[in-house]
Amino acid sequence: MTPPSLSKQGTRLETVCSIENRAYPRSSSQISGRRKDFLYRRSICREIRQDIAMANAVLRFFRTGPDLPLIEDPKEVERVYEKKRFDVFLWLTIGYGFFYTCRLSLSVAKKPMLDAGVLGVDEMGFIGAMLFYVYAFGKCTNGFLSDRANIRRFMSIALLLSAITNLLFGLTSIFFVFAILWGLNGWFQSIGSAPSVVSICQWYSHEERGTRYGIWAGAHNIGEGLTFLGTAMVVSALGWEWGFIGPGIACFFIALVLYLKLADRPETYGLPQVSIYRNDFTGGSASGESVGALQLIVLKHPLVWVLGLSSACMYTGRYAVNSWAIFYLQEAKAYGLVEAGAVMAAYPLFGFIGAVLSGYTSDRFFKSRRNLPTLFYGFLQTGALILLFLVPPGNFWLDALALGIFGFGVGGLVVFLAGLIAVDILPKRAAGAVKGIIGLFSYIGAATQDWVSGLLIENTKTIIDGVPTFDFGNVFIFWVGACIASMILALAAWNAKPHE
Repeated sequence: MTPPSLSKQGTRLETVCSIENRAYPRSSSQISGRRKDFLYRRSICREIRQDIAMANAVLRFFRTGPDLPLIEDPKEVERVYEKKRFDVFLWLTIGYGFFYTCRLSLSVAKKPMLDAGVLGVDEMGFIGAMLFYVYAFGKCTNGFLSDRANIRRFMSIALLLSAITNLLFGLTSIFFVFAILWGLNGWFQSIGSAPSVVSICQWYSHEERGTRYGIWAGAHNIGEGLTFLGTAMVVSALGWEWGFIGPGIACFFIALVLYLKLADRPETYGLPQVSIYRNDFTGGSASGESVGALQLIVLKHPLVWVLGLSSACMYTGRYAVNSWAIFYLQEAKAYGLVEAGAVMAAYPLFGFIGAVLSGYTSDRFFKSRRNLPTLFYGFLQTGALILLFLVPPGNFWLDALALGIFGFGVGGLVVFLAGLIAVDILPKRAAGAVKGIIGLFSYIGAATQDWVSGLLIENTKTIIDGVPTFDFGNVFIFWVGACIASMILALAAWNAKPHE
């Protein structure tokens, strides 16, 4: 006869086990084993529940806040709105510029790392491609998330994590560790662009958006300038490791400022939508559909995919210069690292001017239409790349001129093809999804460029008196061809109409 205590225990265990549709005998040894199994399963379930609770807590932390009751005092609305608009725009521009210092550090350190025997050209191409491929899919994913995110938290913490990754990158010399860290950096970097555009759409109306977008897009030129000149000087003085440690330290502190200065949606502060505040309905009234429904509209719109392909080809040329121009100037034109960085400084300087003028001129002189300016900037990008290849060694100012014109062209194209045209013609509450899809294409192009360029350059290597030399003819044909393809694809959006 089974003892009463075991009988009760067996009944409890049978009840639990019946959930799994199993029948267990009631012998004491089997009951003891089943009890241990039950307790183990219960502990696993508890851990899963804790993990789910933690994941939900993280999602709640990054999710946009609830709408607050509207502030009734018009003067208070104006005071809060203008203060937030100023802080948001200033620190989006500065913050996004610093994102680039943690993304382009490898470009400056390539030659010193090659000379030190840390990495080969093909390995550097692979590591660079790791960042861009992860960045591409991260930008798409995080673009969709940005439409639902608290931009202040989302963007600032992403920069903080990118800074930490750069610090770790400067403390290792193992290839597979480089690849893993640079891939992680690509994910964190992918949270810079789409949240910025979402925030601009939240705080600036259609008639002013092109100008603000252009200035913000010029921020990447600030980051490129700091990298190509500032980081180059640091690397030259302290070694390749500091090409990653230096930007990591700087971005750590900038991330803290972003957390304090950026903002969530206007409605979470009791403010009206920006189109109502500015009385600007030139793009139509805001849709009342859900964010998910608007994102589905974005996915189904054919121009998003065509513009994505156009941007991918443009980014092939853009990141060809970002990733390989300093190496090209050192190898093909015999510049030192600091001198090559000085030549490259013309690229971001004129790129910033091109970006700012692109948004302003299209708003001011073309009634916020972007078609003719896009074609003009495309010709500048392509022609300047050809000029850079044709200028013989020893012509500092001609090389700087070529890179300046290239930067000016790319500055405008990054504004138009990488976001503004598509953002104009699709619902603004799905701007993150728009940037995500365009970004996916753009950085698949950039990533493919990096490893293809690395292979094309490496395959021309010859050893003369023990010194490796490279022929850049084939790779320039690849770069210029991509720029031409970008211009042709962009014509598909010639007659596109705006949408709020």
